[in-house]
Amino acid sequence: MNDDQETAPELSTPPQTDPVEPTPDTPEEEIIDEIAATVNEIAVSSISKLFHPVAPTMRPEEEEIIIDISEAAAVDEYSPAERMAWESRYAETMKVFRTGEIVRGRVVAITDSDVQVDIGFKSEGAIPKVEFLNFSEIKIGDDVEVYIDAIENTDGTLILSKDKAEFMRVWEKINNLYASGEMLEARIARRIKGGMVVDLFGIEAFLPGSQIDVHPVRDFDALVGAMMDFRIIKVNHARKNVVLSHKVLVEESLREIRQKVLSELEVGQIVEGTVKNITDFGVFVDLGGVDGLLHITDLSWGRVSHPSDIVKLDEKIKIKILHYDKERQRISLGLKQLKEHHWEEIEAKYPINARVKGRVVSIVKYGGFIELEAGVEGLVHISEMSWTQHIKHPSQLVTVGDEVEVVILNIDRETRKISLGMKQIEEDPWERLETTYQRGTRQTGTVRDLVPFGAFVELEPGIDGLIHISDLSWTRKVRHPGEIVKKGQAIEIVVLSFDRNERRIALGLKQIEDDPWDRFEKEYPIRARTDGTVIRVLEKGIVVMLPLGVEGFVPNSQLGKTVAGDNKKNMKEGDNLELEVIEFDKGNHRIVLSHLLPERARERAAYRAYQEGIDEVKTTLGDLIPTEVAAAEEQTEPTPKKTRRPRKKVEAEGAETVAVTADKGDTANRADAENRDSEPEPVTADPVDQPPALSEGEQPAPSAEVVPEIDK
Repeated sequence: MNDDQETAPELSTPPQTDPVEPTPDTPEEEIIDEIAATVNEIAVSSISKLFHPVAPTMRPEEEEIIIDISEAAAVDEYSPAERMAWESRYAETMKVFRTGEIVRGRVVAITDSDVQVDIGFKSEGAIPKVEFLNFSEIKIGDDVEVYIDAIENTDGTLILSKDKAEFMRVWEKINNLYASGEMLEARIARRIKGGMVVDLFGIEAFLPGSQIDVHPVRDFDALVGAMMDFRIIKVNHARKNVVLSHKVLVEESLREIRQKVLSELEVGQIVEGTVKNITDFGVFVDLGGVDGLLHITDLSWGRVSHPSDIVKLDEKIKIKILHYDKERQRISLGLKQLKEHHWEEIEAKYPINARVKGRVVSIVKYGGFIELEAGVEGLVHISEMSWTQHIKHPSQLVTVGDEVEVVILNIDRETRKISLGMKQIEEDPWERLETTYQRGTRQTGTVRDLVPFGAFVELEPGIDGLIHISDLSWTRKVRHPGEIVKKGQAIEIVVLSFDRNERRIALGLKQIEDDPWDRFEKEYPIRARTDGTVIRVLEKGIVVMLPLGVEGFVPNSQLGKTVAGDNKKNMKEGDNLELEVIEFDKGNHRIVLSHLLPERARERAAYRAYQEGIDEVKTTLGDLIPTEVAAAEEQTEPTPKKTRRPRKKVEAEGAETVAVTADKGDTANRADAENRDSEPEPVTADPVDQPPALSEGEQPAPSAEVVPEIDK
């Protein structure tokens, strides 16, 4: 009954009636009626007392019994042993359960899908029957060990697990074995990538392939299902992973044998071993519990493509101890050292300049290796393969396996290297080329290749000459040979030099024509005026093409206002400029010009035109006096008088003031202007003429000419 339900009052004892004892003669219907009447009477009486309770009355014959509580407390119904047993059982009912604990429980019910287990909690927990390997043998009352997965889930149900309880017990056992380092026996379940899976007390452990044996395992599938001894070498608590090793047990058993073998090893000793493993770089040989490395270079005096070409797995071979590192316990072995080397009489067998035949065994980017006999090889450098062909890789002439004829060029006994040559089989064509390509002769050729510093021209098959970039043009500053010649173009050139030792021929293209700089020197002297066409705009100035087809340079400092500064960006190829020569260097083929000087000359000319226009309309005092008065004054002696101060004019060389009379001032100014025209202009910038100051009341003459802006 739940605590929240209302407690019903106790029912009084129903009235006692004499039981009806049926007789054989009593009819069955009468017996049933009497029983129904009795039950009905009892029910009516009970219900009446339920809703109308009546205080019990004491019958006269019943006496009231009074019990002393103090005397009752002194009476103990249980013995001390019984009391302790009951208290222990009561304490078990008050046990505190926690998630993650392993507890024992009792099977209280079995269904088709799960097993109900009582662990002493307020409710039972259900365990799926799939967690019981022997589900058919489980019966009510059996004790089982379970893992508390959750005290209450969202439904308020206790969640238990038998598999987790078993795993925790196994994991605890594994950790104890790992800590103690004890050996254990288990069965290999299956093969996976990198090793095997081992069934360890019902959980899966990993056995790496490298930890199976001291010798490489060739057939992993043969180990599936085998029982082996292992040792736990690693435990990952976070991932619950276990790593096993059988190799450590084998190594421990071979430790004594290994120490004995190592103590007897000596450098130079010849021993017998078994090929244990073959790699690309060599062979591992088992010397009886100790492994040694037989490097690929110590297998044979000749070239070895792969160690498997010399030895086979499990083959017993005799080898020589070359080196023994006691600290690192590494042993280096040698097989070729057991045989005599062919280099002992190499010089007598292969003299210098001798012609021999060999087989191409290897090709590298710098040459090809030729095997003269087993263990004797030489190198044909790429430069020794052909007199005339331009070989970028040896594979253009030879391939591996070809039989070729070579010449012995050099033998280095200390490094055991032989230099061979293939082109020496034929005659050197450069012996006859010197007479054909003499200095100054004109030849024809085809442009074979263009490089930043020049152009290679093929004169005949296999014979090339170089035109340096400086020998392409007399008049142009060539930035790349492609501006003058094109690849595959047939051209005429002049031989500048021939070097047989270096096998170089220097050619010239511009030498086909005479040097035009003698003519340029006459046409473009200093201060000469000329026009130029813009061909390139550079950061430091402008490159122009002059009328005779020679390039000139206008530096930024010599650019006029119309093209200087931001206006320079507007200059484009084909624009014409009026220029003046300020530097001519015949030796370096350089002409420097100025755009600033012609521009300033034009400004001065415009100002002179403006000044002359004012002088033509100006009136003097003599023009106002009649002719007669003027003639009379000429006959009389002139009296000194104070003359008017003339106008000032700023000259190109400096400011100079000239005091003249009013009627002679104009003539003096014109003479000065004519003198300036006849003087050469300096390279540096000069100040320009300023307009003259007018006297008080004097007005300038009107003029239709536009006066340009004067640079002050």
